[in-house]
Amino acid sequence: MRGVSIAPLPHVSDTPDLRKARGAFFTPEPLTRFITDWAVRTPTDLVMEPSAGDAAFLIEAVRRLKDLGQDTPTVAGVEIHAHSARVARDRITGAGGVADITHSDFFLVHPQPTYDAVIGNPPYIRYQDFTGESRTRSRAAALKAGVALNGLASSWAAFTIQSALFLKSGGRMGLVLPAELLSVNYAAPVRQFLFDRFRSVELVLFNEQVFPEAEADVVLLLADGYNQGPTDHAVIHQAKDAVALETLGVPLTWSPGSPADKWTGLLVGTEALRPLRTLRASGAFTDLEQWGDTTLGMVTGNNSYFALSPARVRELGLTRQDLLRLSPPGSTHLRGLSLTRHQMTDLGNADKATWLFRPGDNPSEAAKSYIDAGHKAGVDQAYKCRVRRTWYQVPLLPPADLLLTCMNADTPRLTTNAARAHHLNSVHGVYLKGEHHELGCELLPLASLNSVTLLNAEMVGRSYGGGILKIEPREADVWAMPSPALVAKRADALRAIRTTVASLLRNGDLLTAVQFVDQALLLESGTLTVDDIHLVRHAHHAMTTRRVARAESGR
Repeated sequence: MRGVSIAPLPHVSDTPDLRKARGAFFTPEPLTRFITDWAVRTPTDLVMEPSAGDAAFLIEAVRRLKDLGQDTPTVAGVEIHAHSARVARDRITGAGGVADITHSDFFLVHPQPTYDAVIGNPPYIRYQDFTGESRTRSRAAALKAGVALNGLASSWAAFTIQSALFLKSGGRMGLVLPAELLSVNYAAPVRQFLFDRFRSVELVLFNEQVFPEAEADVVLLLADGYNQGPTDHAVIHQAKDAVALETLGVPLTWSPGSPADKWTGLLVGTEALRPLRTLRASGAFTDLEQWGDTTLGMVTGNNSYFALSPARVRELGLTRQDLLRLSPPGSTHLRGLSLTRHQMTDLGNADKATWLFRPGDNPSEAAKSYIDAGHKAGVDQAYKCRVRRTWYQVPLLPPADLLLTCMNADTPRLTTNAARAHHLNSVHGVYLKGEHHELGCELLPLASLNSVTLLNAEMVGRSYGGGILKIEPREADVWAMPSPALVAKRADALRAIRTTVASLLRNGDLLTAVQFVDQALLLESGTLTVDDIHLVRHAHHAMTTRRVARAESGR
């Protein structure tokens, strides 16, 4: 890499906001030391950091190489930000090393497979902000390794692939990565790449957040033996926090069914996974997709304009022909078994937006006045409104059979849409197949409140900032549900507990409600044993506790 450094730009100061915009979250010393000590093993190792920042990893590499016997180590790095590149050079020199820092976009640096160790903390830029030429270059770089990333991939995914290409055969890669590596669909090619190319893959998972300012959970990736793969398993370490890296306990070995599949199963013990596998194999459980199709909700472009409370409707003088019944934005009202017309009335009386402004081709006079007011206020200039043929006509979806909460503090909930209300993109809609429609509307929301389904939600969903569990339609498609056959078989037992469970849910007692469903659906039928249920509940508790603890540690 020597000789390709470009001339430094004029001095540009750095700020937290600028660092966040380019995905730069500087790494705590316990993490940089742990990864460096793992990756750098001989005094002649050549070390590179793909996103050097202020050289936190390279400073540790200089220290490590000196400890191993090298007098004046040369370490290499790439940094896109001119000021940070200058700081990195100065710090490395001050630590007694020789700095070979390339000021460039990492994806413009041609990979030379010359390094023994690549270490670092790739930038984390979500796909919404990772656009234009930078995204194009990153996807082209990943393709050099035969890895096709989709348009939803955040910056770290391509960084991981490109970083590996700088390794010589047998080299080691130690990176701090978002925990999205384990769970998101777009990371499937990255997961497959790691198992295919490396002799061994180790992961360190944390119970608490170690990057509070990033609002994202992280894992440490320790991949050894580049181009000496494949491997069929990963070694998993658990740590409370960054300080606990010094005292890691006994690791566990985990083998995925397919490396590209989500790796959230590694957070669940083999014994706790056995009941789910048994249920699927017997046909007692299936995917939600077998019941029906899960879709995103409608996008208005401006909820405050289009979603109206009954009081606001009266104030505007709108007529029924201008409106459609609407499940209010958000999902706090969808924590029970059904959304009824009576509940919609109560929500409206509480000033919730239970009507969607959606006039037809012949709006009423009141609607025309409201449309004119929206135009004067610039509502029609919002992107989603601007690209419509008629800006004030929200593209419609038919009322869903079930509503699925997508952002959850506890667990995703299915609610029967008895009110036949339309839904916005704050929730998903489930459209049941014809043969399952009647049974699904009546009993699937109730039957879904079992311990196995709750555990699997933690596995197929993803953890967001604040301890929130998010589930997208593609993830919901593979969410484990009691099969139509099992629900039909246990229908009378489920009906017998419906009133009790509904009351418990109104009082916020989800776990007691789950106990009633487990008894009626799984235990009384002999589908699972008490010991099976205890294993599943313990695993679910461990995963939710971990999710919430990470959120609390990041406050």
